[in-house]
Amino acid sequence: MLRTALLLLLLSAPALADPLPICEGGHRAERKLTCIVDGDTGWQQGVKWRLLGSTGGVDAPELSKPECPAEKRKAIAARDRLRELMGAGYTFIQSGNPDRYGRMLARIQFADGRDAGDVLMSEGLAQPWPNKGNVWCGR
Repeated sequence: MLRTALLLLLLSAPALADPLPICEGGHRAERKLTCIVDGDTGWQQGVKWRLLGSTGGVDAPELSKPECPAEKRKAIAARDRLRELMGAGYTFIQSGNPDRYGRMLARIQFADGRDAGDVLMSEGLAQPWPNKGNVWCGR
């Protein structure tokens, strides 16, 4: 009886969305990839973007060149949280302006209406940009 109840519960639970993939390989623009690099950078159908929040820039911990082990752990958590949340559905809103590295500045609104940058900041996985120091490493 317990086994049947558990099976019914599993069958009636909503399916979890698949997280967006982690970016891998080159030629992402030509391949028109949609993937996540880290907590504030990704690709949307071949367009490289940098995340904005509802009030401005967003800075997530660095994954490619972390300054300390704590930053690397936070960077992985930020990337994976963004992948998870975007996997449930989102709207990609380009600002029309690139940043100094040529990435399109963009906002991401989740299916539930929340702003991606605001959510990551509220969860301690990002901070406003520009910032002072590396909070991930205690400076």
